[in-house]
Amino acid sequence: MGIFSAKRSSPRSVSKIQHKQFSEIGTIHKKWTGKLPIALVYPNVYQVGMSNLGMQHVYALANEHPNIVCERVFLPEKGRRPLSVESSRPLADFPVYFCALSFEQDYVNLLRLFRYAEIEPLSAKRRDDSLKRADVPLIIGGGVATFINPEPLAPFVDIFLLGEAESSLPQFIDCLLEKYESGNGGDRESFLREIAVTVPGCYVPHLYEMIYEGSTLIKIQAQHGAPPRVKKTVLDSAAISGHSRLLTADTEFGDLYLAELGRGCSRGCRFCAAGFVYRPPRLWSADAIIRAFQEKPASISRVGLLGMEMARPEDLAKVAEHLLSSSCSLSFSSLRADAITPELIQLLQKSAIKTAAIAPDGASERLRRVINKGITEDDVLSAANILVTGGVVNLKLYFMIGLPTEEEEDLAELVRLVIRVQEEVNDIGRSRGHLPTITLSVNPFVPKAWTPFQFCAFAGLGPLKKKIKYLRKAFVGFSNLRLSIEKPENAFLQAVLARGDRRLAEVLLAMADSRRNWRQQFRDHGVDPDDYIRQREQDEILPWDIIDHGISREFLWKEYQRGLDSKKTGPCQPETCTRCGVCGE
Repeated sequence: MGIFSAKRSSPRSVSKIQHKQFSEIGTIHKKWTGKLPIALVYPNVYQVGMSNLGMQHVYALANEHPNIVCERVFLPEKGRRPLSVESSRPLADFPVYFCALSFEQDYVNLLRLFRYAEIEPLSAKRRDDSLKRADVPLIIGGGVATFINPEPLAPFVDIFLLGEAESSLPQFIDCLLEKYESGNGGDRESFLREIAVTVPGCYVPHLYEMIYEGSTLIKIQAQHGAPPRVKKTVLDSAAISGHSRLLTADTEFGDLYLAELGRGCSRGCRFCAAGFVYRPPRLWSADAIIRAFQEKPASISRVGLLGMEMARPEDLAKVAEHLLSSSCSLSFSSLRADAITPELIQLLQKSAIKTAAIAPDGASERLRRVINKGITEDDVLSAANILVTGGVVNLKLYFMIGLPTEEEEDLAELVRLVIRVQEEVNDIGRSRGHLPTITLSVNPFVPKAWTPFQFCAFAGLGPLKKKIKYLRKAFVGFSNLRLSIEKPENAFLQAVLARGDRRLAEVLLAMADSRRNWRQQFRDHGVDPDDYIRQREQDEILPWDIIDHGISREFLWKEYQRGLDSKKTGPCQPETCTRCGVCGE
């Protein structure tokens, strides 16, 4: 197949999603002739994918290259062919797929999407097919879920590009163009072996053998010159903050311009994968953030800030001052309870925000020390007071249950804290004649790779259901208080996928092909999900050890032990601190 001539399937059908592009701002249209077509695959529906800032950033980066045409493909309705948004071409027309994966829940969606497109999902079979045909697609995986733990998808992906796209994608695209410029795609195996050693962050799964004894991983064996571990790539600094590149009314945040405040987080919450895999934390300067606002369409007046939980108060104050002077209103997902400035309060009041969230996470003061959250009950009460005084009428509180060492007394303290918050905000509401609504969002804790809690066991369905029953009973009869609780079964599956390995491949394929109960699928394929939710030992080889984040195992284990002892660890300070290993000696 000659990729530098415009391939077209016939007859063509027009996607419903394609019509949505007419309400988009920022869509990029390119002619195919003389360019390498890349499908940017987001394995969820359009409305979800278009809210993902990482996907938008890759779209813009890829299309910056003059010899690349990058078009988006989302999960279609069941049984329909996946078509690109920009030109309504079927997925099979593209020789290269960039698959953006942010959540474990989308693993099965990706395989369903391949099935709908009649694309062979297993990379080994595609490699065999490529010896006979030149039109076999090359599948590249990326996104934060893949550089936390890529192993559940390793049997399906040819190359993972691990890390932040800005630092590796341009070189990777140059290598792709060199491979395909001959018009026949070149020798796939030689290309895969070469790119594994020449391009930073490239992980080629079939060049590594995972050796097991029973259900225990005992060795990871690199082959054909591949590096023993793959070091993820990192963006050192940003002249301009990451921001929205595509805007559309067909999403939850349709009238919202997003800008990130940085990458990573210095707080060191022991449950948070992003706080560790994005180390060292990099907070963009207020000036870099304000420069991102200069690219905002004039028709958009609402701005969403990503990462307000970690931002420096002085930077938030400067950004808030700029937004106030620009007549922009503010939106955010959740607010750090101890990072509220006078400027931010003024902006909140001007923005007429009606819904806001605070995330204490731990049920009790002791558990917030266990997870190293670093906020107190007084911080939560103060934040609730400020938000409701500023006009918020729907206050959300996020908690986790099933954390290590959690006991019933911790849950009792959660109940007392929620009651205190309600009393605090009701006093404000009464003076206005309208009581605020509190939504208590409770989610089972899921241990994640590359966190200190990667070693601990998932709480289990029985204990979680007991905790949920306790909370439901405790809040019976409370007015203006809603409970939103994630099903423990959903968290159980997420826990399996979060610390999964290649042995899940057959189960994931079966789940993609059938809507049968996932537990039955595990039984049918002889895979015990309990193998993945169990306690891990300090020196145990873990599937995700194939990635080198620079974090020492010793540090993560010590942090785990400090958590079990309810000990606090200070925030990450890259200029002076070397304890985790990321910043060297």
